[in-house]
Amino acid sequence: MARFIDELKRTHSCGALREGNVGDEVVLFGWVHSRRDHGELIFVDLRDRDGITQVVFDPSVSKDAFAVGDRARSEWVLGVRAKVRSRGGNVNDRIATGRIEVVALEATVFNKAETPVFPIEDEIDTNEEKRLEHRYLDLRRPKLQRNIMTRSRIYHHTRSHFHENGFVEVETPIFVKYTPGGARNFLVPARLNPGLFYALAESPQLFKQLLMVSGFDRYIQIVKCFRDEDLRGDRQPEFTQIDVEMSFVNQDDIFGLIEKLVVRLWKELLGIDLTQRYPGGVFPRMKFEESMRRFGNDKPDMRFGLEHVELTELVIAHGGGGVPLLEPIAKKFADGTYRRDLPEEIVKAIRVPAQHATAMSRTEIDKLEAFVKQMGAKGLARAKVGPGGEWQQSPMAKTATKEFVAAMNAACGAEEGDLLLFQFGPEAMVHTVMANLRLHLGKKLGMIPQVGAGGDWNLLWVVEPPLFERAEDGKGWVAAHHPFTRPHDASLPILDKDPGKVLCYRYDLVLNGVELGGGSIRLHDPDVQKKVFEVLGIGEQEATEKFGFLLSALRHGAPPHGGIALGLDRLAMLLTESESLRDVIAFPKTGKGSDLMTGAPGPVIPEQLAELKVRSTAGT
Repeated sequence: MARFIDELKRTHSCGALREGNVGDEVVLFGWVHSRRDHGELIFVDLRDRDGITQVVFDPSVSKDAFAVGDRARSEWVLGVRAKVRSRGGNVNDRIATGRIEVVALEATVFNKAETPVFPIEDEIDTNEEKRLEHRYLDLRRPKLQRNIMTRSRIYHHTRSHFHENGFVEVETPIFVKYTPGGARNFLVPARLNPGLFYALAESPQLFKQLLMVSGFDRYIQIVKCFRDEDLRGDRQPEFTQIDVEMSFVNQDDIFGLIEKLVVRLWKELLGIDLTQRYPGGVFPRMKFEESMRRFGNDKPDMRFGLEHVELTELVIAHGGGGVPLLEPIAKKFADGTYRRDLPEEIVKAIRVPAQHATAMSRTEIDKLEAFVKQMGAKGLARAKVGPGGEWQQSPMAKTATKEFVAAMNAACGAEEGDLLLFQFGPEAMVHTVMANLRLHLGKKLGMIPQVGAGGDWNLLWVVEPPLFERAEDGKGWVAAHHPFTRPHDASLPILDKDPGKVLCYRYDLVLNGVELGGGSIRLHDPDVQKKVFEVLGIGEQEATEKFGFLLSALRHGAPPHGGIALGLDRLAMLLTESESLRDVIAFPKTGKGSDLMTGAPGPVIPEQLAELKVRSTAGT
């Protein structure tokens, strides 16, 4: 073994050799991907992160090397000095090196391996828990290695892009002050300050704004952030974001910079020129209000139809149209209990065209109701449109007036055989239920793939959202994003008079229904910041306790500034068309936040807790 590595250095990766290398003497290192014993000859597919090369062990060439090939087994680690030759007519088009093979002149075993607990192959049916428990083996699979290397290239091109545009890379603190009211933080006991705690930073938000006050002008950081939240497919307790802040800019300046980054990543990583679809590399924009009305969320998937139809005004005009469940909603608008410009309850529909509706059985349609109930809906009203426009298979048809049915059909563009799906009730609930129902139907009906882009990269900016949203208890207002977002100048006169109508300079970049990132132009005016706090019910003392250092900084010459954060994990997931974030993170957590490989989180000894002045009440 000493001869290899010390004297014989690797000359090529296992994915590098081509016909132009025929006749060359090479040195390869890698793992035994597969082994085939043909008696007089032994064939080994040697694998590393770049690919596979077929190694031929021939006793007539080297008996010592043949002996190594004879002993070798799956996942053994080998070094080979060999000569490249053509495969002639035995080409293997499934691998990049398939036109050549190498004949072993000398070989060594760097290490043996136990039989893997699952095959090191892309297409395996091993459950994810087993793969995460043995992640070091799972990461040998070519697909995951490609994903992680793609992620590395994202880092490289992102840093290059921002450095070329005059950005300074600055690290911000991970141990920060705990602030109630935001996302749930991970807490860290401060041993040197008994009884006090750090929080792990959920975002560098305040620090990057302070860097603008400090005069750094353009900041970039690829940063790890932490949130102790309930997890789902697109969430991890620790995640990475591309964090950006700029001084003396408006949102158009930020859009232009991020659009150039996205165009560069797609070109470099996928070979796709997005400027062919988006001339000048400029992505379309959609107002928040339009996005909510048409799609029910602020991250619309524009690859398919099934758009929502807003029916609230029609229901009001018909006094509920004879449908008992709709009449109370119409009455509250009619008597002024509800405002039409800020509705507390709404009515929406999705029209499923006949070509798809007729292919759905009654059982499948019933399952849609079970699907929406999982999200808190009480049910899913529906109607099949008959030959004369009448509603069939619908309890509403018993009492709905003919005029109302005709008006609803017209608003939905409904024709014979179409299926109408209705949802009504609290505004936020209706939007959420119908947005998720639309995506569910899009995948179920084959309008979009279950995973991946399907060759359609549909990007847009969602802009001009409200600054405030109703509190969950319906009393007062909370910040829709965070309280440091700049309101539109036109909204300043109504800031304290009609908060629900205040629009702001916040924006989200959306790709195929996934939020790639979001940001805002920040509030740098202390007087306007004070008014925003007043709307939120945050008094001067509370504001000082939570954000005193930032408010002080804003009074010391803060420039106009704004920024954005892009989710690097999601970006990698979309670029690799992976099913889960866990497929693009080297060592991810499970849905319960556990690391099955290392056993984290785990218990600590009582002495450590005592030293930290902390006591666990778990199990008591």
